[in-house]
Amino acid sequence: MCMNTKKMKCITIVVMVCVGLIIFSRYENKHLVVSNYSVKSEKFAEGLDGFKIVQISDLHNARFGKENKRLLDLIDNQNPDIIVVTGDLVDSNHANINTALKFAEDMTTICQVYYVTGNHEYWLSKDDLNDLLTGLRERGVTILDNESVKIVKDGASFCLVGLDDNNLMDGTLGNLLRDNEAIFSLVLAHEPQCIQSFANAKADLVLSGHAHGGQFRFPFIGGVVAPNQGFNPSYTEGEYIVDTTTMIVSRGLGNSIIPVRLFNDPEIVCVVLNSK
Repeated sequence: MCMNTKKMKCITIVVMVCVGLIIFSRYENKHLVVSNYSVKSEKFAEGLDGFKIVQISDLHNARFGKENKRLLDLIDNQNPDIIVVTGDLVDSNHANINTALKFAEDMTTICQVYYVTGNHEYWLSKDDLNDLLTGLRERGVTILDNESVKIVKDGASFCLVGLDDNNLMDGTLGNLLRDNEAIFSLVLAHEPQCIQSFANAKADLVLSGHAHGGQFRFPFIGGVVAPNQGFNPSYTEGEYIVDTTTMIVSRGLGNSIIPVRLFNDPEIVCVVLNSK
């Protein structure tokens, strides 16, 4: 009888621990946060003071509320001037193009949306990739794969550049920035491990993602593993500076191969521009 009681207690403890881990894992994957950054530059005219950019990265078809309402409300509450999407809007392993397009369409009701591809877009089938890119354009999203636009507010401007995920290290960025050296350049590039190439091209600010925050984060260690960086990755979240280039890496929103985050809340990044 005593042995049976001990056995039942052990089973109960194991079940409670498992349930607790499932609940905690669910919380870790769905607890949205905003990470705020302020960027100052002498290249900014006063008209850009307070210009706000919200970055969305690595959604991987994740959902935060019905039709992503919690995520959309969080974006809207930041009152952004523009929204930028730095790749992996979908997940090639379980792509839902219609869900991604609905989310993109809803974002365009907040403000103008700019987008660059990530590796998962290029892992889609040819037809799915075409449906995604065509659908984004039809819904008013500006695709900036190896293209640049001038963003103007109150007579002040900066150059917004999008770098195709297939052209991160081949000199394309240098060519795109060559004619815009006099004004501030903000580059959208999916993969942060290419930071030295971004610095060589003299980008002022780069917004990136891809690393999923290192998937599991621990004090004094940081992120544990990241795509293309392996274990003990160098660039997983936050701000990095190489030469005159600042890079901000988003922890992203969704997951791909590893379905669980630990101490690594999904985030949207909010960047405010200020003149010196």
